[in-house]
Amino acid sequence: MRRLGSEEFERLLTDFAHEAVHLETRDAYGTAVELPHLAKWAAGEPDDLSWLHGWCQTLREHAAAGRSVRRARIVSEPLSDYQRWSHSIAHPMVEAGEDIRWVPRRRVSDIGVPGNDFYLFDNHTALFLHYAGNGLSTGMTATEDPRVVRLCRTAFEAVWGLAVPHRDYRPV
Repeated sequence: MRRLGSEEFERLLTDFAHEAVHLETRDAYGTAVELPHLAKWAAGEPDDLSWLHGWCQTLREHAAAGRSVRRARIVSEPLSDYQRWSHSIAHPMVEAGEDIRWVPRRRVSDIGVPGNDFYLFDNHTALFLHYAGNGLSTGMTATEDPRVVRLCRTAFEAVWGLAVPHRDYRPV
């Protein structure tokens, strides 16, 4: 596995040819971009979600070009505050073309998943996201190893098969 910087990550998010899938397994994250918006939500303050506009534009471009972006979130229920907030802001991304689905953690007990969240680009590159216990990113690694790519594909499709589309998922 090789370490990956944010520039290469951004390139992978925009330059894939056919499909990007993303598996999220944590109940909370602490990304620098999201934390101020999560705090506003927790305080009951409005958020115009303008900080999501760039990602939503990228999603629209992928959809227009026939590229697929799918995200599956394995979540504990009742949802953590982070996941309740995440659910509340997902609509613009879904409208822009990202297929986001939710699966309660209890439903995936018999599925083997990698130990880290990941993206899989075009069934070729597996990118792992690494986090500290408090949810802050500690870096990324990537590989094109076919065995690892197969593991990620198999895990993602198994989770996806149990997941509920965003429009139908009711937070508990």
